[in-house]
Amino acid sequence: MDFLAFVKKWSLLCSLCFGIAVYVLFANVPLLQPVGDIVGPFAVSLLPVVLFMLLYVTFCKIQIEDMRPRAWHFWLQTIRITLSGLLVWIITQTEDATTKLILEGVFICVICPTAAAAAVVTEKLGGSIASMTIYTIIANVVTSVIIPLFFPLVERSADITFLVAMAAVLRNVTLVLVVPLVLALVSRKLIPRFTDKIRSMKNLGFYMWCFNLAIVSGLTFRNILHSSVAGETLFWLLMLPLAVALVLFTIGKAVGRPYGDSVSAGQALGQKNTVVGIWLTVTFLNPLAAVAPGAYVLWQNLINAWQIWYKEKYGELKW
Repeated sequence: MDFLAFVKKWSLLCSLCFGIAVYVLFANVPLLQPVGDIVGPFAVSLLPVVLFMLLYVTFCKIQIEDMRPRAWHFWLQTIRITLSGLLVWIITQTEDATTKLILEGVFICVICPTAAAAAVVTEKLGGSIASMTIYTIIANVVTSVIIPLFFPLVERSADITFLVAMAAVLRNVTLVLVVPLVLALVSRKLIPRFTDKIRSMKNLGFYMWCFNLAIVSGLTFRNILHSSVAGETLFWLLMLPLAVALVLFTIGKAVGRPYGDSVSAGQALGQKNTVVGIWLTVTFLNPLAAVAPGAYVLWQNLINAWQIWYKEKYGELKW
């Protein structure tokens, strides 16, 4: 297998490794550090732009008649709220500060809303873009309601009001998700030839996501290395998100399977918007727990890379 074929086959894994390698290179080679100080912030500023573009490209493929809520959408929300509530109760019963810190990291991984870019990976795995998009909107609305209910219980000092939390999350979902969705639907009506051309480029959105993932992985690795958490606590904050990701993906697939939508449901519950999770943790919870959602982004994309490889090799996902 030649190099290009390998990169194409393992695009997500290569993006993760490339992003981490570039960060390590620019951070540790003195000659490159001044360049990194310029290129790094510029690359991070590209993230929302590329995300907007890749979602627009992906949403151009949506059939409007498929955009309706499904039963599994609400089952998954019930499960997410229940798991989050259970973790809140455990945290409130925990007196050890270190254990509480670790549990907060697990909690934020569970309560995080679905990533807007989950539709891109869902398409690659053969799932429904429309179903995923509707679920993502529902998940973000639900998140805006449960955050101000749960966070003050987790951290007594969490100064968060219902309206502030709702406005912050809904602003994020509107700018990142709703605007490109509306723009794509309007484009299909007004400039169908252009959108037909976009739809013919099968993996365009996926490769744009790989570009973003390389930047995110480098940034995540940097944050983990510079975390003030060390030793056994750091180990658990890094490893428990893997267990959480496997559990969430598995539950999602199990719930979606009776409805013939296991791929979409698995991504819906398992693929998280960890950028929002990190922001929520740093702003309202113990900032040290932000290592967990940072680690989650790496684990969830390793799982996605394996899923894509398995589907391309065997034709369908058995998991």
